[in-house]
Amino acid sequence: METVKTKADVSSAEQELGDETFMSAGDLRNYMTEMQMAKATKSVEGMDRAEKARQDLVKRLSEPLTLTPEALRDILQPLKAKLRAAAERGQTELMVMRFPNALCTDHGRAINNADPAWPETLIGRPRQAYELWRDQLRPAGFRLSALIIEWPGGLPGDVGFFLKWGDTKN
Repeated sequence: METVKTKADVSSAEQELGDETFMSAGDLRNYMTEMQMAKATKSVEGMDRAEKARQDLVKRLSEPLTLTPEALRDILQPLKAKLRAAAERGQTELMVMRFPNALCTDHGRAINNADPAWPETLIGRPRQAYELWRDQLRPAGFRLSALIIEWPGGLPGDVGFFLKWGDTKN
């Protein structure tokens, strides 16, 4: 019978594990924890930046534009080009505006519930976009629908305005 030398094997293993190029299980756990904390910090920082950008957007879109004939032309020319391109692709609807639900006085509840009075909840530039559709695009045969297009945490988020044309129903 042969005797196994575990003592020598353990001491060589201890030497390898003690080498600074190798992490112990505890060191590896600490490293993983630090990496997860760093990722979480970056995620929180990213979320903070995103929230600030969202607040800036809400502030900017809350203020109506001065609709001079030139400003109206600057809005309608690109819109016509996008509508033409969508029609060439065979589409019958186009999302023409996306905005945070904070630009609705009820945070999008009327839109989500298909309340016929949903336009009354709009403020700022979304309100102006609705009025532009009502006054100029509806008489030309375009329909407008508003939908909640994002559900963060299961709650209404961003709203999308969709122009529709052709034989589609609403």
